[in-house]
Amino acid sequence: MQIKNSSSGYGLVSILLHWLIAVTIFGLTAAGLWMVDLNYYSPWYKAAPFWHKSIGIALAAALLLRLIWRLASPVPDSPANHKRWEVVLAHLMHRLLYILLIAILASGYLISTAKGQGISVFGWFELPALISGIPRQADIAGELHFWFAMALLGCVTLHAIGALKHHFIDHDSTLIRMLRPGSIQSKEK
Repeated sequence: MQIKNSSSGYGLVSILLHWLIAVTIFGLTAAGLWMVDLNYYSPWYKAAPFWHKSIGIALAAALLLRLIWRLASPVPDSPANHKRWEVVLAHLMHRLLYILLIAILASGYLISTAKGQGISVFGWFELPALISGIPRQADIAGELHFWFAMALLGCVTLHAIGALKHHFIDHDSTLIRMLRPGSIQSKEK
């Protein structure tokens, strides 16, 4: 089993981090959209934000780990059949995904710390409120949090469409490389 990336495929660590982050993004987005409609009498009124914040902090840690891993184990070469514009677009999309994810996490932090209270992470420890007291901090950060999340979902959709296009139309290894550690570029033309 290949742990690190190679020039032709992703390693197990990159694949697991990719899918862990993807599933977490979808789960947090669904939970976030659901919990904004909870009223004070809902049994989830306090529990949902607690779990959303805790998992959001865990996502920030996973993202940091992924960025560090990316430096330690550089991404594989693009498949030989990819056109120059596809390679450039893929690199831009990956950067945009990282930027949006960081913006979502930062705005979530600003929402949670607006009143000067830290964020309890699964009840294990508290992340301190380093930034608070900005006028309308929670409102502005909340609006940005929502729109960054919607933009991220749009980009993730385009990212997935691109992977499916490469798999079903181009018949190359783009998608397989993110599913099977150490995959080689066997079908490229």
